[in-house]
Amino acid sequence: MPSRITRLSRRIAAVLAAGGTALVAVAFPAIAQPGSGVITAVRACTPGDYPPYSIGDGAGNYRGVDIELARGFAAALGRPIEFVPVTWATLKTDFVERNCDIAIGGISDQASRRAFADFSITYGTDGKAPITRRSNGAAYSSIEEINRPGVRVIANRGGTNEEFARTNFPQARLTLWPDNLTIFGEIEQGRADVFVTDAVEGRYRVRQHPDLQVLHPETPYDSFGKVLLVRRNDLVAATALNAYLATQLATGAVDRLFDQWIGPTASAD
Repeated sequence: MPSRITRLSRRIAAVLAAGGTALVAVAFPAIAQPGSGVITAVRACTPGDYPPYSIGDGAGNYRGVDIELARGFAAALGRPIEFVPVTWATLKTDFVERNCDIAIGGISDQASRRAFADFSITYGTDGKAPITRRSNGAAYSSIEEINRPGVRVIANRGGTNEEFARTNFPQARLTLWPDNLTIFGEIEQGRADVFVTDAVEGRYRVRQHPDLQVLHPETPYDSFGKVLLVRRNDLVAATALNAYLATQLATGAVDRLFDQWIGPTASAD
């Protein structure tokens, strides 16, 4: 299996895969919205600005790896899917206040998020890697090279990219950007030097921005799991979601989704 699938995911997938679809079908009737008897649609909250996981067009249409996983989950339940736009900065409050059943879009396994949601099984792994202009060569390969006075670091507000930048680049000049869509133009236009984000996103983004490069995506600075969020203490919903994800992992469907977005070379160990 590719390196995106953690050992834990492999073990869970092996246990659940055989009966995954049945578990989803059996578990679903008990999944309910607060104050209602039966859920009518799976409400999936997503920032929609983090390809290849989730990208929106501003008109309510979404695509990406997590989007397809959410659609497949809803289909397995026999329910429609409803995508609810949120931001990374407001994910904590929006997840509860907007009655999200799940949250998707390239969400990292982060301890602070367990305060307001439970996590699915890990369906992939990623890590932070720098994106800069090709004309800069390898100038910003290491944390030490970036963490210097005068280096202009940019990060999208409210997520793990901001947290990573604040922790690792205290000497650099940090600019917080309001979204994860137009941030790459700031680097292209020379208004920022480097952006450290998920390596998988970097691989995708440089396809659309040929003047940019992602440095050492195969050896990122760190490693963390990618998960979907589900309501806290909702064991029935979590079981249904995990059963569905386990089947997607075991059948290679997750890898095929990533390959469609970033190419099969990204699957190599």
